[in-house]
Amino acid sequence: MAIPSDGRRPFPGLGRDAASVRQRVEAMEKILERLVVIPGIKQPVGLDVVLDLVPVAGSIAGAAMGAYIVWEAKNLGMSKWQMARMTGNVGLNWVLGLASVVPVIGVIPTLLFRSNTRNLKIIKRHLDKHHAHTAVIEGKVIARQ
Repeated sequence: MAIPSDGRRPFPGLGRDAASVRQRVEAMEKILERLVVIPGIKQPVGLDVVLDLVPVAGSIAGAAMGAYIVWEAKNLGMSKWQMARMTGNVGLNWVLGLASVVPVIGVIPTLLFRSNTRNLKIIKRHLDKHHAHTAVIEGKVIARQ
């Protein structure tokens, strides 16, 4: 695919800059961990939990998508210690997913241990420290002047 003569990329947000990586990682975490909210108990559920309903193959697919977040972190130049923690989070989530031989009961550990949310926090800490211009202040506006 050729880049147009004006130098813009055909798809926004596919850059290698820290702001683009932040957007992609946040979007992937939302898909994997907080896609919908279960009515009644108000518990957010994502694709990771849904995939764990399929024994073994679902756990492998969820781990592959979690590994994408770790790969994006590697491209940011994060330390080996941070990468090891993130890989450990994905690995533990994968093992917990493999324990879901009984599909409905086995989903509970995945609901409680959200590896992708933990990895997102590690990445955000790194980005806020080393790429402060990408920081996003979250919250509500109290008053405007």
